[in-house]
Amino acid sequence: MKHQRCIKKTILMFLLLLSGIAVNAQHRITGTVKDAQGEPIVGANVLERGVKTNGTITDINGNFVISTTLKNSILTFSFIGYESKAISVGTKTKIEIILEENSQMLDDVVVVGYGTQKRSDLTGSVASVSMKDMMKAPVKSFDEALAGRIAGVQVVSSEGQPGASIDVVIRGGNSVTQDNSPLYVIDGFPVENPGNESVNPINAIDPADIESIDILKDASATAIYGARAANGVVIIQTKQGSEGKTTISYNGYYGWQSSTKRLDVLDPYEFVKLQNEIDPVKTKTLYLDKVNSDGTKETVPLDYYKNIEGINWEEQIMRTAPMQNHHLSLLGGTKLSKYNASFSYLNQKGIIINSGFTRGQARLGYEREINKRMKVNFNVSYARVKRYGTPVSTSNYNNELNLLFSVWAYRPISLINSDVNLLEVPNDPEIEQTADFRYNPIITTQNELRETTEESLVANAFLEYMIVENLKLKVSGGYTRRFSQSDTFNNSLSRSGNETTNNRVNGGQGYTNTTTWLNENTLNYNLRINKNQTINLLGGMTLQGSKYRSFAAYSKLLPNENLGVSGLDEGTPMSVNATSTEWALVSFLGRANYNIKSKYLFTASFRSDGSSRFAPGHKWGHFASGAFAWRINTEKFLKDWKFLSNAKLRLSWGMTGNNNVGNFSYYAGYSTPVNAGYMFNNQFVTGSYPSSMGNSDLTWETTHQYDAGLDLGFFKQRLTLTIDWYRKNTKDLLLNASLPTSTGYSSQFQNIGSVRNEGLEISLGAVIFDTKDFKWNSSFNISFNKNKVLELADNEYSLLTAQRWGDDWQLIPGYIARLGGPVAAFYGHIWDGVYQYDDFDKVGDKYILKDNITSNGEPRASVQPGDIKYRDLNGDRVVDDNDKTVIGNPLPVHIGGFNNNFYFRGFDLNVFLQWSYGNDIYNANKLMLESGYKYNTNQYASYANRWSPENQNSNIPAAKGSSLKTYSTRIVEDGSYLRLKTVSLGYTLPVSLTQKWGISLFRIYASAQNIYTWTGYSGYDPEVSIRRTALTPGFDYSAYPKAMTITLGTNITF
Repeated sequence: MKHQRCIKKTILMFLLLLSGIAVNAQHRITGTVKDAQGEPIVGANVLERGVKTNGTITDINGNFVISTTLKNSILTFSFIGYESKAISVGTKTKIEIILEENSQMLDDVVVVGYGTQKRSDLTGSVASVSMKDMMKAPVKSFDEALAGRIAGVQVVSSEGQPGASIDVVIRGGNSVTQDNSPLYVIDGFPVENPGNESVNPINAIDPADIESIDILKDASATAIYGARAANGVVIIQTKQGSEGKTTISYNGYYGWQSSTKRLDVLDPYEFVKLQNEIDPVKTKTLYLDKVNSDGTKETVPLDYYKNIEGINWEEQIMRTAPMQNHHLSLLGGTKLSKYNASFSYLNQKGIIINSGFTRGQARLGYEREINKRMKVNFNVSYARVKRYGTPVSTSNYNNELNLLFSVWAYRPISLINSDVNLLEVPNDPEIEQTADFRYNPIITTQNELRETTEESLVANAFLEYMIVENLKLKVSGGYTRRFSQSDTFNNSLSRSGNETTNNRVNGGQGYTNTTTWLNENTLNYNLRINKNQTINLLGGMTLQGSKYRSFAAYSKLLPNENLGVSGLDEGTPMSVNATSTEWALVSFLGRANYNIKSKYLFTASFRSDGSSRFAPGHKWGHFASGAFAWRINTEKFLKDWKFLSNAKLRLSWGMTGNNNVGNFSYYAGYSTPVNAGYMFNNQFVTGSYPSSMGNSDLTWETTHQYDAGLDLGFFKQRLTLTIDWYRKNTKDLLLNASLPTSTGYSSQFQNIGSVRNEGLEISLGAVIFDTKDFKWNSSFNISFNKNKVLELADNEYSLLTAQRWGDDWQLIPGYIARLGGPVAAFYGHIWDGVYQYDDFDKVGDKYILKDNITSNGEPRASVQPGDIKYRDLNGDRVVDDNDKTVIGNPLPVHIGGFNNNFYFRGFDLNVFLQWSYGNDIYNANKLMLESGYKYNTNQYASYANRWSPENQNSNIPAAKGSSLKTYSTRIVEDGSYLRLKTVSLGYTLPVSLTQKWGISLFRIYASAQNIYTWTGYSGYDPEVSIRRTALTPGFDYSAYPKAMTITLGTNITF
């Protein structure tokens, strides 16, 4: 019994000891988390440092309860929009925590015209691109990754060729016949129409060198740039040195590109079947009458070709192409001196053989604080870019010259008794060369030299001097030199230099040289009127000028093709071209920002521009803007709305201009043809004639823009919403207006007409999860824009425009701009299927169109069953130009993007989707490749389902059944799409591990671009618009396919 009591006491003492240990290990703490105003923070994270599984969140009153497990526990407190805080618990059992707001969310600094502002103080519509997200896209330049990331910004690539131009349009196009590109301001240096320059400055910038991209959209934000800001402003700041330890960073990747889609053509059986329908007699001789090896002859059936494998020309010229990029940077400095340097190399092979893009780039920057009043800064960069490859979609006098037409239309087989290998011969020897422009596409790409080398040198510097307290003078200057050399050479195996051509071996070389200088002088004054009121004043004067020179020479009949372009001097001169032009701009500008209690914000700006592009009396344009913003959430009546962390109403109006016109358009032009003139005194005298009509009254386009915006933030900015409505009215359009032929001129630049763009933009951001181990944030944007023509030339209801993709189409308008409609709409006939037997009377062996059935524009006697049919809109039973109407809209109803970032214990995943909805596309390929218009010409595989006596339910015209040259709804397709644009998966090694190697960041990743597209469009890609202008968007013919890119890379920082 005594022994049992002893055991019980021992067990009791052991349990008490365990209890004591548990009490020591489980230290219970209660507390409250509040903001600086004493308001509770709901949902704040409370974590015990070093213990991954121990954490909690605050309740609706900001209270929390947590039991710590470590002896010297440290608790960390965090919440979105606030600075994190860590405290040592010690023996405390109750804690009250105050978290300070993190200004990065509401008060992060954005770059605006000639300065910066806190986002909370903005009165205009300014959007910032997340460079962190954009850098996850493996692209050569930032504009390739911009689409879908910012509301109201439409990005359209003409095609997928490396280095191809990309159009950026902000809030719809204002101009009708002029460029609608925004003004780019790169490190303070304004650049107009970069895609139209001989050297595109966007291609010269490695995205890894960009610190920030801010897009100014409304007139309040853009009016400070005056005459060049009507299309919006894109401000790009490159990375600068920073105070702190010198860091060396490397970002490199290697990857592969491939075409994700093939456009199938007729196989040998279907090809021969089509030829038999076009010309059965000829087909029997060429494809069916077989001579056997023993000399005997037999006629094989069509089914003979079902077992014949044809040549897949598409596979022959396409390839999986490598792409690599390497970027090395150095950043650092002290409080007085900061420096930066970077070097990069990009090599992007094209997915069509012998095409590609390379770039080598170097950048250097230095900033020095001379004393407390003076600071100097300079940046210099150099880039060398090379673009090469056979042009795929350029305009030619015959559309059969385009490369991809030959790819699709070339015969898949030789004649039945021929031993010719079509892969090895330049021309198809069994077709009539004088009536056919197809050429072996493999030999074309291997023997045509099309190479452009571009060099860009940019130098910027500024000096800041504090004259007196709060009054700062900034003097900046910049110089750019852009040089390009274009080499063209057609050897004896090329389509333009073979022995069947008139020029034989030929080539040319061209040079361009552009220099631009800039001087800006601004004064900035900050004044605090009293405790509640501040005012910021900006005034300045800027000067900018540019000179452009070009020279090009071409020769033919070169005797020694081995010399390439070095042998041009040995040939017969074809042409010599030389151009020289220049422009200058002088400006005066001012802006005032008035702030009352950071609650009521006012902005006013004014700019006067004087341009050399206009005649005396019209050189100066004046542009003003005004804006008001009200931070509603700071009002007392919203004090109890704890969930509302930001609410700002913005209203603005302003005038901006557009001077995108030729440097000497107001002058009359005279031409002096080299090979034309007249005889005088028995000698040939070169003549001259007036070729263009000047206009001394020419002046700026002016855009009046109204904007109303609302910025909302909820739950300490965990959920954000921005809504903008805008209306832009552009008048005095710089229109290249048509003139009566009686004037002797075809057109003249005039200030006539007006256009309206009206739209809605919605941007939504959300932090869905924000824990120590897992984070998920998303952003979504959608924008709607309606474009409308308000006025054209006097007494002009519409403006017709043709897309020149062959001489036989340059006089056939496919677009119309008419009052009340968009600037560009598809124009043509309505397709009504095909004629059926019921539409004819059979007379003997002939089919005669019934009297009550409308002809398709061809002579009635020529119309046969299976021919294409168009709708007779005016009821006169004749299809002609009077039956043409609007048949499609190439402008989207809405565009947008959806971005997601996930983070989990060192892993990061980015998924980005982008879309366009409601836009139509002219698939002009179908005019050539779903028509059976010519013998021995292959067609798309879809043409196997054409109308025939055995297939009368088809609405695809029969062979040679669509001879009328016209645009119709048959080639208008829905271009809407949803694209999985970017996916990037990375892993960052723990700092505790990498620090042992002297590395502060080590991340490995895999990224993919243009992964998959959901669309109903039958062409390569719905994001296409070759030879795009404001009047001719959404056209697809022989466009270079867009590539899917997959890369593996690493980020390392020392």
